[in-house]
This record gives sequence, structure tokens and C-alpha cells, in this order.
Amino acid sequence: MPAQTLAQKLIARAAGRTTVQVGEIVTCGVDLAMFHDSSGPRRLKPMLDALGAQIWDKQRVVLVLDHYVPAADDESRRIVHLARDWAREQALPHVYDTQGICHVVVPQHGHLRPGMFAVGGDSHSPTGGAFGAYMFGIGATEMLGVVVTGEIWLQVPQTISMRWSGRLAHGVSAKDMMLAMIGRFGMNGGRYQAVEYTGVAVQALSMAERMTLCNMSAELGAQVGLVAPDPVTLEWLARHGAPDLDPAELAQWSSDEDAPAVRHAFDASVLAPQVALPHSPANVRAVDGLEPTRIDVAYIGACTGAKLDDLRAAAQVLAGYHVAPHVTLLVAPASVKDRERAESEGILNRLRDAGATLLPTSCGACAGYGAAIPEGSTVISSTARNFKGRMGAATAQVYLGSPYTVAASALMGRIADAREVLG
Repeated sequence: MPAQTLAQKLIARAAGRTTVQVGEIVTCGVDLAMFHDSSGPRRLKPMLDALGAQIWDKQRVVLVLDHYVPAADDESRRIVHLARDWAREQALPHVYDTQGICHVVVPQHGHLRPGMFAVGGDSHSPTGGAFGAYMFGIGATEMLGVVVTGEIWLQVPQTISMRWSGRLAHGVSAKDMMLAMIGRFGMNGGRYQAVEYTGVAVQALSMAERMTLCNMSAELGAQVGLVAPDPVTLEWLARHGAPDLDPAELAQWSSDEDAPAVRHAFDASVLAPQVALPHSPANVRAVDGLEPTRIDVAYIGACTGAKLDDLRAAAQVLAGYHVAPHVTLLVAPASVKDRERAESEGILNRLRDAGATLLPTSCGACAGYGAAIPEGSTVISSTARNFKGRMGAATAQVYLGSPYTVAASALMGRIADAREVLG
């Protein structure tokens, strides 16, 4: 049998095959379809009604209300009410309303596990690849086909292997790894292929950090980002309600050593904190190579940068300090579960004591909802994108960094290296 990459193995299973070859077009059965209030009912309902079609398997559908909540205006209220009404009408069993951002909420409620083939109505759906699942984002028309038939066609991608040796220094994180890769290869570096993250530095990452890598595969231009499951994956899933998994089964969900792939190597031990300058995630510099840049707003939020580990990182930097007088520090935890855990650990108190303002647990300013980011401001953000106007304020200058970097910048009043604070 020819050697197969992890991506090929996952696709072959979904296609009912033993192997698949790069470039083949196959039809895959979908294990999970996820969409949210922006991508889901308001787009799917009219098309389903026009076709007189039904959802193929409601147990395999997850709806998350995260983009337009809390509703800030009449249009937002209309979208949210439509989603809630449709969910009741369809008697959907898996609906998460104002529980956090879909890419964090879905795995936290046990919906993802190794070997699955899943689609999401959001570009950051590759987050699911952190769990050894093949998950990618699709548009509303493709989602219509999925929710009616339970299937989708796919051209088997080439695998691009990003192998990270060494260990990250304290104050350097998966966000820095990702920005470094995007800075090196550009936003089309993934060529809509499968990017697999490997090596001892990746294996040492927590699940939250692996989620950050796979999440931002979208900014790298990949179809999917993947990390092979291991005991770290099993332990996390066991704590979040996924069905019991046999450790012996994990061995099948890894790339064969001699599987064909494009390979790149990196050394985590020499990586400095990275910052993306306006207005592209690919406009990357090492933080210690930047000119002094005064900031007005520091934002810790989004599926990329406000999970529990991210909040812990920010609190480590800010504990015992207060942000610079001219800086507004905004914190929007990625999920209710993460917010509650951060509260119980005293993390949110440390952030409040440092001067942070807590925002609702939702997509919020990352997707330009609400009025958190003033026009004309200079922002350092833990989010995934800094396109012009992305965060709502067209005249804002948005820089991207890790939660460590955002917290250190809030403290210093300028874009700063967290290692200066952490020692």
C-alpha cells in the first residue's frame, strides 16, 4: 500500500477508501457540519425552503450564535432572532447560544475527535485540525449541499509539512510560530493544500496552542491545518466530554514517514516574538526589530487569542502591574467555559487589577462588531487578521501579536517584547 499523509488517511476514511492519491477528486461523507448565526440560518433557510429540502442528519449539525451577540442594533437582532427561531423550528439538538466563539465552543462540547471529516461555515474552521480531524471552511452554497446530502466532493491536496524543532522561549507562543510562517511564505503559502505541523516544538504545545496553529492556517492560505493526535489530545478530549478513545487507534492518524510532502524546517528555540504590521498578517517583523510604536488600544480576544491559555499568558505579564495611562486594554474571552475557568483561577481579577475592561464572550471586535476600536487608533491585537477596516474602524492601524506581546505592549504603552517583563 502506498505511503499516505495524515490528510490522505483522513480523506480516504471519509471517502470509504483505503488510500487516495494527491489530485484525485473524491466524494466524502461529512461527520460534522458547523455554522454560526452569520453563515447559517439566514443564508441556508431561504435555500432549503426554496428546494423543499430537509437536513440530512440533525445530530451531525452544530449551530453556534457568536457573531451578532450580544445584538447591538436592529439588523443584528433580526439575524439572531432568525437563527433562534429556525433552530427551534428544526429542533436542532446542538445549539450553543452566546456560549463563545464557534471554533472554541465546538471542541469544548465534545464534537470533535481524531479521524473525523468536518466542514464549517467560517474561514477559521481549520481549527478542528488540531484534534486530528480534517476540517475546513466552506461557503453557503457548499454548506447547502452538505446539509441536504451529508456529502461534499474534494480534490485530495498535497501536504506541506512544517517541522518545528527545539523549544519555544518563555514569552514566545504558537501565535509567533504562525506569524513567522505567514511572514516567510505569504498568505498564499499554503496554496489551498493541507499543512501539517510536526516536530518536538509542536508536540510540546498545549491543545489551545495547537488550535491557534491550525486556526491561522487560513491566513497561510491552506485548506486545512493538521496536528497528529497524541496523548495530549486524548487527555484534553477526555476533559471536554468526547467519547472514550482507544489510544491504540491514534497511531493510524499520523503521516507515514515516507509519505510524499513538501517539507520545511524551523527552529523554535531561536524564534523571537513576531508582530504583523498593518494591514496584512504577512507583513511580519520580529518585535525587537520594530521602531518604537506607541499604541492606544490593546485587544485580547478572538478564537485565535483569548482561550484560557491566552488569558493565562496575559495575566502572567500583567500580574502586579497596571497598563500605561494612555492605553485601553480590552479582553473578550473566547468562550464562557474559558471565562469561568479564568475567573475561578483568579486570572480575570489580575487582568481587571491591571486595568482591563472585560467585553462579552463573542467574536466582537475581531469581526468588526460593536464599537470597541475607535477610529484613528493604533491597536495591538491577539486576533488573526489586521486587514484595513477588519475590526470596524477603517482608519485604525492594527498590529497583530501574541497575548504575551499584547499584554506587554499594554503595560509599556508601545509595542513591546514580553521577555522584557518576564525576564
